[in-house]
Amino acid sequence: MRLPILFLALAPLYGQTIGMDSHIDTAQRVLIDRADITQRSPVGHVDIPRLKEGGVNAPFFALWVPTYYKGAEAVRRTLDLRDAMQRVFDTHPEMIALALTAADVERITKNGRIAAILAVEGGHQIDNDLAVLRTYYRLGIRSMTLTHFRNTEWADSSTDKPAHNGLTALGKEVVREMNRLGMIVDVSHVSDKTFFDVLAVSTKPVIASHSSCRALSDVVRNMTDEMLQALAKNGGVVGINFGEGFVNQKDAERLKADIANATAEPPALSGKALDDYAAEEAHRDMKAVPVAATVDDVAEHVDHAIKVAGIDHVGIGSDFDGISGPPNGLEDVSKMPALKAALKKKGYSDDDLKKVFGLNTLRVLRDVTGK
Repeated sequence: MRLPILFLALAPLYGQTIGMDSHIDTAQRVLIDRADITQRSPVGHVDIPRLKEGGVNAPFFALWVPTYYKGAEAVRRTLDLRDAMQRVFDTHPEMIALALTAADVERITKNGRIAAILAVEGGHQIDNDLAVLRTYYRLGIRSMTLTHFRNTEWADSSTDKPAHNGLTALGKEVVREMNRLGMIVDVSHVSDKTFFDVLAVSTKPVIASHSSCRALSDVVRNMTDEMLQALAKNGGVVGINFGEGFVNQKDAERLKADIANATAEPPALSGKALDDYAAEEAHRDMKAVPVAATVDDVAEHVDHAIKVAGIDHVGIGSDFDGISGPPNGLEDVSKMPALKAALKKKGYSDDDLKKVFGLNTLRVLRDVTGK
């Protein structure tokens, strides 16, 4: 297969380096639509051909379960997503493999394969049970976002009314157990108080897998400068989110409305009926919308985060396949070189970009897993 000229031109930067995206939602497409991500698709934002064109060879695949899945239903749905990704690994081992450590990432990508890191996106998915958390770890999951749109019974979300003043005693146990296991603690989606509680408890670096800068786009899911500075002191990394409302204030109002809709009263469904509802919602939410955001807006957020937190604490967390309006010029993961070009115009060197586009997140993975 002949590689695109653009990809060949970027080979010195991306060829044998690690390109990481700490949050993509492509597992939803694999489960709901049986998407074949080994083939280039006219829909969605991510597949293996486009990952390679974009220089992303070690993405975090989020196993996201909406918060209206409760208790055992949330666990079931998580296992369904995990099984869907396993089918990809089993069917195409020559193209993609599960990575459990930084050493795995380096080994798998060395011969041109995609190293897939699996993440749970929402603490409700453990059903308040550390045994479930440990089971996810044994299934190869190496990161967990502590909340999603709603509070859990042990942590406050940024988009729900505060109920616990941050982390409860159980929430602190969750963080400690994740540290012990070697699982990355992800603070995207948590309230500001929960964020600082996590940093007070965690003995290992944490990530904000898909958050941008509140100073530039005032939405609660973004991080304040104080939070960015605290994350840097922790040794962690923020993965800049590409979602239009996260990076452009003109698009932020629609994002706020979407969040409000997502936290509305959940359906009283279970089993297949609940899965069908989730599929309909996913298809509705992923319909393309016109956006004001551009690749230059994303570059501004990366630049701001670097100026506040430092070059070693900023990465990429696009939220591709989880956003309906990617920025103009960053329509899918194959366009990642456009962001690199925008950052080079701002004076960033190739070594700087290697850190932002992968090595910073790889370092956290190594620090947390120990390998």
